[in-house]
Amino acid sequence: MALPPNVHDAEPIPAAARDAIDALMQSGDLFRYTAAEDAPVTLLEQEYAELLGSKYALAVSSCSAALFLSLKALGLPRDARVLIPAFTFAAVPSSVVHADCVPVLCEVADNYRIDMADFEAKLDSVQAVIISHMRGHTSDMDAIMALCDARGIPVVEDAAHSLGTTWNGRNIGTIGKVGCFSFQSYKMVNAGEGGILITDDADLIARAAIMSGAYEHNWKKHKGPHGENTPDLQQAFAKWQNQLPLYNLRMSNLSAAVIRPQLPELERRVRLGLANHNYVAERLNTSPFFQVPEPLAPESRAPDSIQFNLAGLSEEQTRAFAIAAADKGVKVQVFGLSTDNARAFWNWQFLRDQPDLPQTRAMLMKACDVRLPVRLTRAELDVIADILLAAVEETMGKAAA
Repeated sequence: MALPPNVHDAEPIPAAARDAIDALMQSGDLFRYTAAEDAPVTLLEQEYAELLGSKYALAVSSCSAALFLSLKALGLPRDARVLIPAFTFAAVPSSVVHADCVPVLCEVADNYRIDMADFEAKLDSVQAVIISHMRGHTSDMDAIMALCDARGIPVVEDAAHSLGTTWNGRNIGTIGKVGCFSFQSYKMVNAGEGGILITDDADLIARAAIMSGAYEHNWKKHKGPHGENTPDLQQAFAKWQNQLPLYNLRMSNLSAAVIRPQLPELERRVRLGLANHNYVAERLNTSPFFQVPEPLAPESRAPDSIQFNLAGLSEEQTRAFAIAAADKGVKVQVFGLSTDNARAFWNWQFLRDQPDLPQTRAMLMKACDVRLPVRLTRAELDVIADILLAAVEETMGKAAA
């Protein structure tokens, strides 16, 4: 069997980024507010908002910071209850706690999407909702928005994994009141760290920008559509001047210089990522022991990894499968069995109450995660699929013997 590919390295950063970084290093102009106008972070915000189809964008230090600022900008009272899916990264409930709110967890189904019955049952007890499109799997946004709009409950989209994903042709992150994205290295656009939030709400973006660290009159360097400082934006910033705490969660010009040249690469990366995912999914689904959930009908995904459920394996066999795959060179993360996994809700011991969520727990004990960077060739994808299929056959063959 051929050697497995390296799935940890990302694509090379475009040469244009290196040129921009060299220019910044020569000038020493790394702070987003030093330039009078057109700083790299400012340009990134304008380009990103245009790319996604939103009026405003705010670049910050991480997606976690974007989620935190979104909740603070909504003006939620202390101890407001925020409904989140139980299958998400620990940063999501952490952002709720940082915002002086209380996370309320709802069940997630075997297809990694929100259980709508449990979601609706808990909705009347909360003041806001964060929808995590975990690993790019989109929950039923039509149903979610109808339920939340009817109650006047704001929806924040955690789209950290979903840049390039669409729902009924609409970009994920633009459906709720605010959308938050990540530029961490294992995302579709890689800056090592970094995040951004988008919205059409001038008041919300003004509050978020000031709290991100737009002290004194630096808010004047934040622009609206077409790079304009529109009257509604100016009024919102003037209203909140000196009224809000500063958390200093800004993005630096260096990060923006790395990100901007990658935005034109997005369409290609999305196309290749989806093709890679679907190819490997088709191969894995030939085994009775693997099940790759189908996307919902309105959803067009932008994956750079694959998730699948193990069917008919005990916990002991699941552990044996993961070991067999690792021995052959492919790391399989089983969310519920990986020690101290930050996506297993029972490890979020900073929560006030540990919920009992049997459906999500059962899913996490059999849900597997394997990286599939968009740069992989068809031959490399075959190696990964061959190893996974061989590992599960070996495991179940030993069990039968």
